[in-house]
Amino acid sequence: MLDVRRMQVLRTVVGSGSVTAAAASLGYTPSAVSQQVAALEKEAGTALLERSGRGVRPTAAGLLLTEYADAIGRQVAEAETALADLLAGRTGRLSVRYFATAGAALVAPAVARMRAEHPDVQVELKLIDPEDPLPDVREGRADLALVVGGERQAAGVRLLRLLDDPYLAVLPKGHRLAARRSVELAELAEEPWVGSEWPGPCLDAQLTACEAAGFRPRFVVESEDYVTAQGFVAAGLGVSLIPRLGLGGGRHPQVVLREVRGPEPTRTISAAVRESAPVQPALRTFLEALREAAGAPR
Repeated sequence: MLDVRRMQVLRTVVGSGSVTAAAASLGYTPSAVSQQVAALEKEAGTALLERSGRGVRPTAAGLLLTEYADAIGRQVAEAETALADLLAGRTGRLSVRYFATAGAALVAPAVARMRAEHPDVQVELKLIDPEDPLPDVREGRADLALVVGGERQAAGVRLLRLLDDPYLAVLPKGHRLAARRSVELAELAEEPWVGSEWPGPCLDAQLTACEAAGFRPRFVVESEDYVTAQGFVAAGLGVSLIPRLGLGGGRHPQVVLREVRGPEPTRTISAAVRESAPVQPALRTFLEALREAAGAPR
């Protein structure tokens, strides 16, 4: 196999026209340069240089290897530039997993900031409802994922808390509690309930709060969708709980929203990153943008 470093020595010799000039350019002794060329000739199985007056010139084989050495040198320089751009966050790819209700409020402004500050970084977005994205983060298929739950345990994954998203009571207009500014969760114990969540940490946040209030909700409709849940509530089929971020798509005109007390059901939204991954500039910018969006008034 040809030694790439010796090919670069050959290129310098051919470019300068003599072993002595090449040695001065490389900071080697003429003897060391001659030894490098001789070793390369042994690898190539043919002579690469021939005498020309006081200097040397390449043979056909030497000229061929010099041309390839030129190409390799350019590619190495390009690789060094590309690596520097990647490490500085000027290029690269950022793979993000997110769930639907975090999209408009958190992900969209973060992507907008990325385009402004890192325009050559490709942001790959994938909606994961109701999948668990933590395996993708842990195994390196995703750089970041938005998840519900700040206390979830996952080997190799670090959770960064972004915000607490409270649930609001969704009542049909004309409901006995509709005139109140807020309701006690226990006051909904005997009501029929319209489900708004997939089984998982979001639903668990509702059930945990209801258990603390002394009851388990009686679900009469399973919608697993916030817009659809509002439609069922508007039709008088029951009451529901929907997180504040989940109402970003608008409120049904035939329902009212009320804050919940005693306790207040809340889901925690976190950003998950791989513990062993170095925080690159692009990822750092995206996390900062998520925190900024999470802290902005809604």
